[in-house]
Amino acid sequence: MIKVLIVEDDPMVAEFNKRYLEMVEGFTVQAVANDVNKALEMIDEIEVDLVLLDVYLPGKSGFDFLTQIRQRERSIDVIMITAACDTKSINKALQFGAVDYLIKPFEFERLQEALQGYKEKASVMKRQKKLSQTDLDKLLLAKDKDHAHMLLDLPKGLTRTTLQLIWDHITERRGQAFSTEEMAHEVGISRVSMRKYLNFLSEIGVLKAEIMYGTVGRPVCKHRTVEDSSERIKQYM
Repeated sequence: MIKVLIVEDDPMVAEFNKRYLEMVEGFTVQAVANDVNKALEMIDEIEVDLVLLDVYLPGKSGFDFLTQIRQRERSIDVIMITAACDTKSINKALQFGAVDYLIKPFEFERLQEALQGYKEKASVMKRQKKLSQTDLDKLLLAKDKDHAHMLLDLPKGLTRTTLQLIWDHITERRGQAFSTEEMAHEVGISRVSMRKYLNFLSEIGVLKAEIMYGTVGRPVCKHRTVEDSSERIKQYM
């Protein structure tokens, strides 16, 4: 589990962030701090992998926290969640090593995208001692800008990062059928969200549905990839 510290002075926002985070499999909230001093105390007392950090905090700012953990050489990653939308703040956060930057107010899908992307990178770095340039490029490099302009729009509520993550899990199955529940569990999102992505993949002709009957109980709807359909999905990722 990825252990998270939320640093947010607004109790209601902190609670929303906590609830959102707990909806994504693989993450657990270790603690919530309402100022920088408390946050610095907590990272000395408990194990923390990731911090969801606001900029505007009482006393000291989120940048003071970033400065402190970098000076201490703490191996802690930070995702900024803040109303600070000026380029100076954004650039400063990135220079201090923030792995993502979310501007309030944000949609849950955007936070989910940030967490899924972080989890995927953390998983690769943990299970592989060495990376090839190709593997590293997948983690670090954005898609080519010209290619990005040619991508087709996704339906509202779907994100490219989550779609890519789901598609990676589907292709690893090499044609093996799977249910919505099975894929939701593997990827770490809700069944409702997964159903939206699988419906979309069926609509563009990448997946086909099959009704499977067991020896007992109700029949189960499972999905399987359509042969030679990989080019269709590339238009969206």
